[in-house]
Amino acid sequence: MKRRTAPRAVVGDLDAATAQRVVAAASDVALLLDPHGVIQDVVIGRDDLDPVLVADWIGQPWTETVTVESRAKVESLLRDAAGPPRWRQVNHPSTGGGSDWPILYSAVQIAPPGRGKTAGRTIAFGRDLRATEALQLRLIEAQQAMERDYWRFRQAETRYRHLFQASSEAVLIVDAGSLRILEANPAAVALVSNGGGPRRLAGGSLTALFEAPNSKPLQAALAAARSARRAEVVRTALSDGGGRVGVSMSSFRQDDASLLLVRLSRLGTEPSPLAAVTESSMLLDFVRNSPDALVFTDNEGRIQMANASFVALAQLGSEEQARGEPLDRWLGRTGVELGVLIQTVRQRGSMRLFSTLLRGEDGATAEVEVSASATTQDGKPMLAFAVRDVGRRLSAEPRAAGELPRSAGELTELVGRVPLKDIVGETTDLIEQLCIETALKMTSDNRASAAQMLGLSRQSLYVKLRRHGMGDLGDDEG
Repeated sequence: MKRRTAPRAVVGDLDAATAQRVVAAASDVALLLDPHGVIQDVVIGRDDLDPVLVADWIGQPWTETVTVESRAKVESLLRDAAGPPRWRQVNHPSTGGGSDWPILYSAVQIAPPGRGKTAGRTIAFGRDLRATEALQLRLIEAQQAMERDYWRFRQAETRYRHLFQASSEAVLIVDAGSLRILEANPAAVALVSNGGGPRRLAGGSLTALFEAPNSKPLQAALAAARSARRAEVVRTALSDGGGRVGVSMSSFRQDDASLLLVRLSRLGTEPSPLAAVTESSMLLDFVRNSPDALVFTDNEGRIQMANASFVALAQLGSEEQARGEPLDRWLGRTGVELGVLIQTVRQRGSMRLFSTLLRGEDGATAEVEVSASATTQDGKPMLAFAVRDVGRRLSAEPRAAGELPRSAGELTELVGRVPLKDIVGETTDLIEQLCIETALKMTSDNRASAAQMLGLSRQSLYVKLRRHGMGDLGDDEG
């Protein structure tokens, strides 16, 4: 290291108090060691560090205050203290049975052995790594959550691709703005080719497939689909003598782009989601064996079909027990919740991630998310529901046992699950606890002053502290 000025000319002769302040400012924890590595003094450089944590270090060898695997690092720091500074992470065992205390140390020898009062002494500068360790732990948890979401996305994409390619119904994915075909499944290619050589549909124009692309019915269907309405089946003819087909369109969004789902069928067959499921054994197997609960109902919410996952979630013996029954017998916190969901699906055509409760026949309950869409079968309106159990999801910040809700949003989630008087009582307890916590914080935990601030007697405050489990009531700070 090159020096432009002599050190003494910069710092001068420092007295002991000034030197201690310099050491405290340069580190979170600093250790003054004798030539044998025994701790002579400890300097704490942060106000939030409890001196009790390091009180028993003085008089002990540095190696005895660290964990077993860190002793070799301490010995290495002491050996190299006279050379260029090196930083090593050292762990101190926790006194309260928690996790170890990680500190990043660098040891600097004050003076060589045999020279003055400070001969052979060493100062170890330490930086507290607990905040860094907590951030690393949160980063690992976030990475694990992202990894789980990534694999769920990949699995969903694989299922979509398999269904799309294996479906016997001709399906096209079209850009709603330019009407350019983005994807076409093998059934669509076969239908448009009409027995000839396979045609490349991706990248072409949707209107180029039809003999009369500017016909009023087809243009009206396109306009209805673009305005987020489900278009009626339009009968038209394919270009190049491909025959007459029925065209059904619906819109959806993906990555902030508006797309059209276009289904084609030879005239005489009505494009219908349930009909396609019935005709394709592979799709039927997927519906019945899907890990998510899938339910199809009539327009009034009476179950027409349910898969095995829903039967298990509702604690039923077989699908026949659910068929013909109203879905709100199992789904919804209140009697009107499912009615609101069905009305929304009828008006909008679909609903995503509606949070509600599913009640089993044996009394078990599960927090679920419901996605629903409106469809038709043989001209009759139908509703399709996908129900996913989210009760076992890992919360980003799990609430401790018995902890009260901390926001109005959390309180409103209790409506329909808890009687109103219990919600009001819980809200009162929450406000009371928050006021006491604030008063104690404002008075630096002086309970006599906090009681006066709250307009309570000291005894009343102690009763409330005991009821909420706040603090050690054995200490009278008033």
